[in-house]
Amino acid sequence: MRGRRLLIAFLVAAMALLAGIHAGRQRSGITVQLSQEAGREALGRLFASSFDDLEGKPQQFARWQDKTVVVNFWATWCPPCREEIPAFSRLQQRYAAQGVQFVGIALDSADNVRAFAAAYPVSYPFLMGGAAGVDLARQLGNTSLSLPFTLLISPQATLHLVRLGPLSESEIDLAVQQSLAR
Repeated sequence: MRGRRLLIAFLVAAMALLAGIHAGRQRSGITVQLSQEAGREALGRLFASSFDDLEGKPQQFARWQDKTVVVNFWATWCPPCREEIPAFSRLQQRYAAQGVQFVGIALDSADNVRAFAAAYPVSYPFLMGGAAGVDLARQLGNTSLSLPFTLLISPQATLHLVRLGPLSESEIDLAVQQSLAR
């Protein structure tokens, strides 16, 4: 009986350790690598795209082509996505005068996104990705279609960051600073 309890305790501890390791990997995110050609083609599609805003009006993504753009694919049902939004909003305000534009592409229903935006105002636009947003995220390197998924694009249409998983405020702040210094 004592041996069985010890075995159960060991199994519970091992499962907790494995869960902790898995959660740590999920929190740290994964930097996605794209070939230059694939990145160039996918960015061309992004800047040629149009997505509806929260009022249902189409917004041409090309309007941000001359800026440093942080694109965040997200959904209201994604806890790490919701956790990133206040930091992205603060950074949008901090870097707007330097030509930085954050854009959220929601892979969610318009009603959910509108309700979220009403409850948690942000300082950058939310666009409705729909099926085209899902396809675009896949082309940009998110083959697992996991969220959040974030890109940092220079005014020269160069990908400086392609990240699957959450970003801390300090991580995205540093990436923006490095991109602006180039």
